[in-house]
Amino acid sequence: MTIFRLLYLAIGLALLGYIIADAELAEVYRQALEFGSTGMALIIALYAIEFLADVAGWQITFSTLPLHGSWLRKLYLVRMVGEAFNAIIPMASIGGEPVKVVLLKKYYGVPYADAFASVLLAKTTNLISLVFFLVGGFTLILLDSHFSNAHTLVSGVGLFIFCCVVSAFFLIQRMRVTSRISAWLSGWRAGERIAHYLHHIEAFDARLVRFYSRRKGRFAAALIMALCAWFIGALSIYYSMMFLGTSVSFTDAWIIEAFAQLVRAGTFFIPASLGAQEGAFVLVCATLTGSASSGLAVALVRRCREIVWIAGGLLLGWWFSFRPTLRASVHRPEQNTPAPTSGDP
Repeated sequence: MTIFRLLYLAIGLALLGYIIADAELAEVYRQALEFGSTGMALIIALYAIEFLADVAGWQITFSTLPLHGSWLRKLYLVRMVGEAFNAIIPMASIGGEPVKVVLLKKYYGVPYADAFASVLLAKTTNLISLVFFLVGGFTLILLDSHFSNAHTLVSGVGLFIFCCVVSAFFLIQRMRVTSRISAWLSGWRAGERIAHYLHHIEAFDARLVRFYSRRKGRFAAALIMALCAWFIGALSIYYSMMFLGTSVSFTDAWIIEAFAQLVRAGTFFIPASLGAQEGAFVLVCATLTGSASSGLAVALVRRCREIVWIAGGLLLGWWFSFRPTLRASVHRPEQNTPAPTSGDP
């Protein structure tokens, strides 16, 4: 596994090196100076709001946690740590999900079943909302004369594959495929061990189905919050381009963000999509504005923002390691409110 990680990292570095070698570095440097600390502060502030929308959507997926500010703050901190690991581990942005589950259990007494179900639900709503966002971006590409037939074809094929993957991911949960396969395997002699865990699997699947079928209001609210986060990401691109001295419309910013997210999803195996994300920004910005240097500059702004956020998440993880853990869960689903713990942030 380590060999593959190093190989993927090498691929990303090679892509990044090729992009930098082909760029007008003097122009990129000039734009970076023009961007300045004010622009970076605004981009980080926008991302903090975008992150808050994601956390609010995650909080909605918990059926046993109250929807108030103290839990929103706790989930914000936990998600920062988890997303830092998601960014640095090449596992399709799921490497940090177990970290979130463990932190919720150890420090806030949320049972593993509740935490894991919420993480899976949040990931699903995030992906479904991204499909809507990407479909809108692809529609804008079709209406934009700057894009060639080749660009449109590649984007359309990528979007179709992504939609199929997300649909399968959702249907596996909604149709209780895991429970059905486990029940089928348990009937075989070799699957007798699975029978012991079957009721746990069925109970977990029931949590997911109950959320999708009986809590449709919460499901819709979680989708809306996640979609808002994607639009804030597009707004960040809009202001980034403005500070770089290359103004674009919000629809152009939507296209840029959608294209970058589609490429990022397709290159999940590369740590932080290094090189691939930069290539996406360079390609789409050059197509829309005629300036490849603006694309590289906005990609570097995005990387600076990510570095700040990853560093913050890792520091929070270090801080959590010094906090006392709970010996036993204090969470009681039927009470709907966990008992407070001393020293909660």
